[in-house]
Amino acid sequence: MDWLDVVIILVKVLVVFGFLLVSVMMTIWVERRIVAFMQQRYGPNRVGPFGMLQSLADGVKLFFKEDIRPVTADEPVFTLAPLFSLIPAFLAFAIIPVGQGFHIGHRLITFQLADPNIGILFFLAMGSLMVYGVVLAGWSSGSAYPLLGAVRSTAQMISYEMGLGLAAVAVVLWAGTLSTRGIVDAQAGTYFWIVPRWFILPQFPAFVMFFLAGIAEANRAPFDLPEAETELVAGYHTEYSGIKFAMFFLAEYLHVITTSAIIVTLFLGGWRGPIVPFLRPIWPVAYFLGKMGALIFLFIWARATLPRLRYDRLMRIGWKVFIPAGLAWVMITATLVVLPQEVKRSTLIAWIAPIFGVAAVIVLARVTRETLAALKPNPGGGVPAGSR
Repeated sequence: MDWLDVVIILVKVLVVFGFLLVSVMMTIWVERRIVAFMQQRYGPNRVGPFGMLQSLADGVKLFFKEDIRPVTADEPVFTLAPLFSLIPAFLAFAIIPVGQGFHIGHRLITFQLADPNIGILFFLAMGSLMVYGVVLAGWSSGSAYPLLGAVRSTAQMISYEMGLGLAAVAVVLWAGTLSTRGIVDAQAGTYFWIVPRWFILPQFPAFVMFFLAGIAEANRAPFDLPEAETELVAGYHTEYSGIKFAMFFLAEYLHVITTSAIIVTLFLGGWRGPIVPFLRPIWPVAYFLGKMGALIFLFIWARATLPRLRYDRLMRIGWKVFIPAGLAWVMITATLVVLPQEVKRSTLIAWIAPIFGVAAVIVLARVTRETLAALKPNPGGGVPAGSR
């Protein structure tokens, strides 16, 4: 590694940092506009064209607001907790391949900050570290509501991390690599000369589990129990104000963006799309951003339309649906990966394909039934006897 490589890495870091900050501001603005449209309101439309600078104005306001600390707070931990949530959210995006790259002389410049051979494990590790910021914020605030939110967040993230990890394991088995760039390369080509060879087709149950678990990991509605304002004021960040509150706000939206980006990488072919002869380095980035934007819209749509789950139903989905379904799907995927090496292709298609189809239908039916049951309102208003 020479000095030019160091300069390239520094430029990449600055570009990724700026891209994520701008993406967060645009995501907040888009969410407020979409939710307002769904609720027949206007949304932000004063600061900047179409209100696009409203997020920047809110950030400047929070930066200059007074920083209030509770008397009972553990001051060092209370100050560091927002950083424990924010830094892993930034680092998780480092392994995302945004584009194909281009050559300058004999040097290849990739649109990816780093490509470790354990990229998926790095993403899961960063997601696990984010819970420390939430837990430390709730504990160090010295207040009951933040502590309850922190305890909820701990249980929720542990529950849904296993479902998230099992869905990722199925994709890793199918692709044969832990590298994110290798997973994108494994999705090259088409089925029947027209259908993209994206993993969302053979791994659709894993896609559903990963997407729903990603919503829960990001503490987004309808899985936003750690910050349920109707029960816990604001949950784990009740006592935070000013720039520290802005850090938690930024970390949540960064998690949404990073989760959308990793779903694009694992299931939607990453930056791959139709080959266009002109502006070759630009089109892969445009394809990636378009797919990521579509997934962010699904996050926003879920928040605007679905009610918050009751806590016992939230945990039931994590433990009784995602973990058994994830284990079953990993076994099915491993069988489908190994069998072609031992059995002829014609025999495999004749005998295994119907079994695969029936198993996929059963898994999807169970996940759908349990999810709908959890979303169904309880007319009596009480907790079922079996969940006490």
